[in-house]
Amino acid sequence: MKHAVLVHEKKDDVGVAIRDLKTGEEIGIKTLEGNDSGAVKVIEAVPLGHKVALRDIPEGKDVIKYGRPIGRASRAIASGAHVHIHNLKTKRWTL
Repeated sequence: MKHAVLVHEKKDDVGVAIRDLKTGEEIGIKTLEGNDSGAVKVIEAVPLGHKVALRDIPEGKDVIKYGRPIGRASRAIASGAHVHIHNLKTKRWTL
């Protein structure tokens, strides 16, 4: 299986697409060090450079990337879904 998703930490909830991902593809995941980190079935198109959910993420849960929270799921996100502003709310500038 070819890899097309890169993660910074194995515990990350999302990885970055290193090419455009198509619905239905089974994609391998690699760490920055080049180690295998599983696979994910893509359930909707994910553009190059965008995030893909690596597991189901419940609404309201902190979303982990780089080993730390990058925002909160504004709705439930299924494994393999595109993660972007439509389902992720940043916590960076939240008071």
